[in-house]
Amino acid sequence: MLDGFLGSGTTAIEAGRLGREFIGIELQPKIIELAKRLIATEQNVFIPETKIIQGDSSNETIKDDIKQALEAVQKKYVSLVILHPPYHDIIKFSENPNDLSNKESVEDFCESFGKVIENTTEHLTRGRYLAIVMGDKYTNSEWVPLGFYAMQEAMKRGFSLKSIVVKDMQNNRAKQNQQQLWRYRALVGGFYIFKHEYIFILRKK
Repeated sequence: MLDGFLGSGTTAIEAGRLGREFIGIELQPKIIELAKRLIATEQNVFIPETKIIQGDSSNETIKDDIKQALEAVQKKYVSLVILHPPYHDIIKFSENPNDLSNKESVEDFCESFGKVIENTTEHLTRGRYLAIVMGDKYTNSEWVPLGFYAMQEAMKRGFSLKSIVVKDMQNNRAKQNQQQLWRYRALVGGFYIFKHEYIFILRKK
């Protein structure tokens, strides 16, 4: 399993619980340290291999890093790729210009995300799956279907759509007891409160 946006390591932990080898890529070193601490707290009877790469998923050089990580776990291919990127500029995650949350426009975001798909799925076995977790955004009183734009980037690159799961985000752990805070931010910032996101399941042809 390969995650192109490791974050705090949730996917790595779940992969470990399932006994699956895991490769995670993360741009920010501080976030990698957080992920490593959280992963280390797991008491896993399967003890699968977990490899974490510090790098930019949109940079072509990451392909070599993925290849080396696969060799380290004695694998040639990836069976599943998961991508849960920033939703463009809704939240700014760093000052790094390569961070997708810093892209100047939706077009720039989509172009960079397309490169992420190319780089992370090069070693994905044909017939296996890419999962994209993505929500939409609201800008200048206009709904921007960012999730569907991301889906289209994958379909441009030889993936067929198998399923769209609509995930209810209400009362999840990240938003528990924060409904009024998000309502206030929406009123001040002039944006729409989204209560769902999508999980696009795509198959490599």
